[in-house]
Amino acid sequence: MGSDPHRLSELQHNLLEWAIFAPDDVNAFAEVWYRRKREHSATDHRLMNSVLDAVVQRFLDKEEAEQEEFRGQLTAYRNLYAFLSQIIPYQDSDLEKLYAFVRNLISKLPPPGDGQAFALDDEIALRFFRLQQMTEGSIDLSDGEADPLKGPTDVGTARSPDEEVALSSLIEKLNERFGTDFTEADQLFFDQIRVSAEQDEKIVEAARANNLANFSSYLERMLDELFIDRMEGNEEIFSRVMTDKQFRAAAHEHLASEIFRRAQKTDPVE
Repeated sequence: MGSDPHRLSELQHNLLEWAIFAPDDVNAFAEVWYRRKREHSATDHRLMNSVLDAVVQRFLDKEEAEQEEFRGQLTAYRNLYAFLSQIIPYQDSDLEKLYAFVRNLISKLPPPGDGQAFALDDEIALRFFRLQQMTEGSIDLSDGEADPLKGPTDVGTARSPDEEVALSSLIEKLNERFGTDFTEADQLFFDQIRVSAEQDEKIVEAARANNLANFSSYLERMLDELFIDRMEGNEEIFSRVMTDKQFRAAAHEHLASEIFRRAQKTDPVE
């Protein structure tokens, strides 16, 4: 089965067999990544990026077919760990460190094809992929700013015709205001962002406990990670969101309003 916990160890073994990175690379990255502080320093970023850049160079030395197979295994590991870590209390620090390493490495690999795609600035990528150790509270729901817990809930799973119209209107508004030519298919990116937000209990609780203005301010702090988690779904929109403040503000305003409206209409999940 794809969700078999033993599959994680198998993927870990497969990734190491490529000799593109070694346990020492993972440990060197993790030593800085898991330091006890909210923000990394410029020196921290340089140290982590130096490790990742060396791995990227070894990746580039491989044939294209090998690169894509390796990239697929990285993505499989990232997705499987992210899923299983929400339902299984992992105590294997090696698997957890590899997850943080893989997430950041994927963001630095050149995209497949012609390689012409948006890439996050190193410091931005590392900042917004920042996770605390699972065993020390990355899914802790205590006070303060917490990394989103994307556990599945009933919230946001239902669809109705009027929601489709609302999302479509965002694409139309963006096209009209910014001269873009996004299609109805592109609305899926924003649909996924909204659903991800509605599956985060802290975001839904914030929407229910605040007025729209306060909730909008809260969502703004969470928005980067929501976008980053979906960056592979539509790199053109993602690039625009991360580089055009006015475009981002328009998308944020619409998303905040939609999430707030839907949360207010939905009964709290017991």
